[in-house]
Amino acid sequence: MSTFQIPDGTKVRMSKKELIFGDTIVMARESNDILADTEALRQRIEEDGYLIIRNFHNRDDVMKGRKDIVDYMESQGVLAPGSTLENAIIGPQNRSTRFRDNVVKTWSDFLNIVEGKNTMDFFGRFLGDPALSLDHKWVRAVSTGRNASMHCDIVYMGAGTNNLYTMWTAFGDISLDMGPLALCLGSHKIQKLRNTYGASDAHDDLIQGAFSNDPYDVMETLGIQWASTPFNAGDVVIFGMYFMHASLENATNRF
Repeated sequence: MSTFQIPDGTKVRMSKKELIFGDTIVMARESNDILADTEALRQRIEEDGYLIIRNFHNRDDVMKGRKDIVDYMESQGVLAPGSTLENAIIGPQNRSTRFRDNVVKTWSDFLNIVEGKNTMDFFGRFLGDPALSLDHKWVRAVSTGRNASMHCDIVYMGAGTNNLYTMWTAFGDISLDMGPLALCLGSHKIQKLRNTYGASDAHDDLIQGAFSNDPYDVMETLGIQWASTPFNAGDVVIFGMYFMHASLENATNRF
């Protein structure tokens, strides 16, 4: 039984294009039922390309990490007057902010989530060896009308080992209209994608990093379907370097 239920016909947007649940986008699958079974998790990510684990992190701890982010955003003047930790209302200029490494590395409560014991113990079990976390952390707070373009993380993180996984973490409750993560189902199994776009480097090849800005172009080119779901603070999605993903469009006034 899924945590969330999305009726067929529910409409969302990605890059100004409309997607409809039950047609061009479907509900993503959760993996809490196999969380204690390491081999089942490995088989599931091989099959689906991703793992959604609800309530992976303690909500109170996540909200402490969220405070690190929101306090910094307030200092940068991107929040509307009267914003709270919970609502993070977008300011009138509708702009985001850059989260620089020298700032993020001072956020002890944020780091306690993304590279703390809970995270590292899981990956040690999942990988079968002690895990390491990259020094750089990708922090995202998307403003109104925007979304992350379709991409695979390999083009950003392909310089070292491919035995590498992204853990996308919700640092707040994210409804469908706030632009949650969108998953490109089956993309990790497309060898041609690996050999072409997946072999490029967003730094050395001077590309933007995105495979496309059009969800229908991705569906037609790769022959796939999109999936998404709302998230609660502390939910995570784990996926490999060749799994294509994006986000839905933020149609609200909240980051």
